[in-house]
Amino acid sequence: MTPTPPAADGAPTAPSPASPAPAAGAPLASAPAAGATSSLDPRGLATGLGAYLLWGVLPLYFELLKPSGAVEVVAHRVLWSLLFCAVVLSATRTWRALGVVLRSPRTMGLIGAAAVLLAVNWLTFVFAALSGHVVDAALGYFINPLVTVALAVLVLREKLRRTQWVALGFGVAAVVVITVGYGRLPWVALTLAGSFGVYGLLKNRVGRSVAAAPGLAAETLALAPAAAVYLLWLTTTGDGTFATEGTWHALAIAGTGIATALPLLLFGESARRLPLSVVGMLQYLAPVLQFGIGVLVLHETMPPARWWGFGLVWVALVLLTVDGVRTRRASVRLRGAGGA
Repeated sequence: MTPTPPAADGAPTAPSPASPAPAAGAPLASAPAAGATSSLDPRGLATGLGAYLLWGVLPLYFELLKPSGAVEVVAHRVLWSLLFCAVVLSATRTWRALGVVLRSPRTMGLIGAAAVLLAVNWLTFVFAALSGHVVDAALGYFINPLVTVALAVLVLREKLRRTQWVALGFGVAAVVVITVGYGRLPWVALTLAGSFGVYGLLKNRVGRSVAAAPGLAAETLALAPAAAVYLLWLTTTGDGTFATEGTWHALAIAGTGIATALPLLLFGESARRLPLSVVGMLQYLAPVLQFGIGVLVLHETMPPARWWGFGLVWVALVLLTVDGVRTRRASVRLRGAGGA
C-alpha cells in the first residue's frame, strides 16, 4: 500500500508503501523476479533489520541532543545528511545520477515538494522525541499504512476491498477514542502519518529511477539554504548550541547525518533483496521499538483511552496484513494457473 518505507524516522509503512522515510523514506522495491530463490537472502534480512532497528531507537539518540531545540536539530540534520550523502556519492561514483535528477524540472519539482514534507516529518518527530511524545510518534507510524490506504482512495481513486474498508474504520475509531479520551486530537501522530503518507505518494511519482542516495541528496540540497540561514541566525544571536555544549554534543549533532542516511541506505539494500511481504512485516519493528521506548524507558503515561486507541490501530494493521498476504497468495496461484 505504501509507496515508501519511514520515513525518515520511523519511519515505516504497510505491506504494500513507505517512509519515506522515513523518513525518513525510500521506495519499496518489488518482490524478486520470477525464478528467484524462495529462501530469504541473509544480507537482505540483516540490512532490513538494521534499518528498522536504527529507526526504532532514534528517539533515544535525539534525547542526547538536548538542550538543542527541534528546529535547530532538523537544520543540522539537513546539512550533515547532505554532507554524508556527498561522501556516499563520491564512494559509489554516482554523482552523475544526482546531476540527472537536478537537470529534470519535473523530478526536482516533485522532490522539492517531497523535501518540504520530509522537513515537516522530521521536525514533528524530533519535537516528539524532545518533548515527551514518543508514544504519539509511534502511533503515527502505526497509523501510516491506514493513511496510505486512504490516499489510495482519495488521490489515486483505487477501489478498496471490504477488509481494507473495515481496517480504515478501526483506524478512524482509534483517532476518535484517543481524541475523546484526551480532549484533543493526537496531532503529533496525525502529522507524522499524514506528512509521511503524502511524501511516499510523491516519491512514488518520482519513480524508482532515482536511487536512495541521489534522491536524499537532492531532497536535502533543496532544504539546505533554509537550514543554513537558520543556523547562521542562531549563531549570530548566540542561541545556537552546537559550539556551546561541549565536544560530545557537537559530535552527536554532526552524527545526525549518519543517523539519517545510513538506515535509508540499509533499507534500499534490503528492499532489493527481500520480497515485499517480508519488508512489510519488518516495517512494524520501528514503531514497536518506539512504543516500548516511550512507555518503558521514558515512562510516558498510558491512560485507558490511549491503550484502547492503540488496540484499535493494531486490529486494523492485523486486518491489512492478513488481507495483503491473502491477496498476494491468490495472485500467485492465479499466475501459476495461467502459466500452466
